[in-house]
Amino acid sequence: MTAGDDKVTVIFQPMNRAVQVPRGSVVLDAIRLAAIRFESICGGKGECGKCRVIHIRGPHESDPACGTHTLSPEEIAGNYCLACRTTVAGDCEFTIPVESRIDSPQILIAAGWKPDELSPSVTKYLTSPGDSAHHPDHRSIRLDGYTGSRPRMTREQQDRLRSSAESLTVTVSTATGYPEVIAIEHGDTTKMNYGIAIDLGTTTVVGMLVNLADGSACGSASVLNRQITYGEELITRIVVAREHGGQTRLRQAAVESINAVIDKLCRDAGTGPDILGDITVAGNTVMNYLFLGRNPHALELVNADVTRAPTVVKAASLGLHANPDASVYCLPNVSRFVGGDAIGDVIATGMHRSADLSLMIDLGTNGEIVFGNRDWLASASCASGPAFEGAGITEGVRAMKGAIEHVAIDPVSRAATVTTIGGTAPKGICGSGIIDAAAGMAAAGLIDFTGKIQQGAPGVRTGEKGLEFVLVPKEKTSTGRDIVITSPDMAYLIDSKAAACGAIGVLMKKYRIGINDVRHVYLAGAFGAYMDMAKVVAFGIIPDFPRAEFHHIGNGSLTGACATLLSRKKRDEALEIAKKMAYIDLLAESDFIEEYTAAIYIPGKKEYFPGRYGTGT
Repeated sequence: MTAGDDKVTVIFQPMNRAVQVPRGSVVLDAIRLAAIRFESICGGKGECGKCRVIHIRGPHESDPACGTHTLSPEEIAGNYCLACRTTVAGDCEFTIPVESRIDSPQILIAAGWKPDELSPSVTKYLTSPGDSAHHPDHRSIRLDGYTGSRPRMTREQQDRLRSSAESLTVTVSTATGYPEVIAIEHGDTTKMNYGIAIDLGTTTVVGMLVNLADGSACGSASVLNRQITYGEELITRIVVAREHGGQTRLRQAAVESINAVIDKLCRDAGTGPDILGDITVAGNTVMNYLFLGRNPHALELVNADVTRAPTVVKAASLGLHANPDASVYCLPNVSRFVGGDAIGDVIATGMHRSADLSLMIDLGTNGEIVFGNRDWLASASCASGPAFEGAGITEGVRAMKGAIEHVAIDPVSRAATVTTIGGTAPKGICGSGIIDAAAGMAAAGLIDFTGKIQQGAPGVRTGEKGLEFVLVPKEKTSTGRDIVITSPDMAYLIDSKAAACGAIGVLMKKYRIGINDVRHVYLAGAFGAYMDMAKVVAFGIIPDFPRAEFHHIGNGSLTGACATLLSRKKRDEALEIAKKMAYIDLLAESDFIEEYTAAIYIPGKKEYFPGRYGTGT
């Protein structure tokens, strides 16, 4: 059905939110318009089955063929349908079930970064009363403590400084390379010089308000990236950007997400966003392109030409809530899938200044791997998929209230004990819980070394997708459905873990690194913060590094953004890291097939897991 010019009203429960859309619109588009946080992993292709809604009333049309692949007969009988495959023919009402909602996500926020030497790109200076009266030529206006080239000013700014008989505070920015006056305020506001650091993630957007005058963190906030309903994975969003108006919609979603963070931070601080004089943004290359309004299609090509210079633009040109003349500094990219977020991670680790060989791992929707020290850096990106964040799994959910975060499986009885975020009845299983479950199932013999679920084992049954292990029976869940680990789930997990371990293996082979050579392993993001590393190694996601010290750096991307907000030297370091870092594109590496194939077994190659095979080194 083609959407007409007439409008219909669609109501979504239990939030009681109504929107008007053209007749014939897809329900998923109405949900996006209503700004409801909603699961849509595949971006509306009808593949993931996560965008479930329950039809209450009103004329609608659903694709029954698509539904039978992702919805059970009981769900179809209960008026469940997929939002991406359902259109509205008139006024309609739908319920968004608990498993499709994204409630109170658990988002990792950095603790900030304290510089050795505070040197922000934006500084405030005080003028003394009467200075301009004695020196009508604006070039002679004195800014207390300022040294350097005479900053650029508009004619209006010059006139204001000449005519003022009181002290004024002048904000000077050097973010674009040459000093310029971006604000003039009455009185002495030199101790209130604010900027914001942003981690523009594929899934979440996190920000930190910082006082550039003393380097103190004034608050942090986070939201889910509003691009989520267009798809979880980067390739999916690149495909959406090809659609008519898709690039504009994705850019606007990113800007709205950042503005939501800015507004909350400023509201909590009791001030307005116009006081923000500087913004730094760390994001992967695709997110960077979409945010800046650049066409990301070329990033699908192996060895795509990606500039390693940072981007600096004015806030007004992007539509950000800030001083219109504030600069937005985007940390430099390295390659098509290693971007400013990885540069931020490296800055947070300090590995680029150490003589020791280190490994940095950030496994999210996209995985970044960096080996190196002060002499060299090498990186790779793996399409680990969102499995480690709970997506792509039958009963997978984000790390939010009701998500199973830890699983223990008794090796004798094979009974599972689960712990949920918030201590409530489980609604699904998030990334840390999935890894716990997979490692526990392997240790208990519920799966073999290839990840295949073993028929006849306690808790194992035959489901619609083949053999599955019942983690939590339906009478103990909040959804009224059994929470299970299915055979396709295990295949997806094995694929994701093989991609991650295979990427690490390629770099180790290329640079002749042994497991005993690595002295530090830095774990970034939620993967490092919430995963049980013993189980991560046992399942074979990363090799066993017996002589390495493990470090959890939290949100390294945000830490790197904070560092470059507070220090011009860190911006120089970011550029140096980007220029120095080699990038190995796994799609062009024949070694990756070998490493990936070895890693599809649990735990993986014998030389990476010698303890597992009973041989010491």
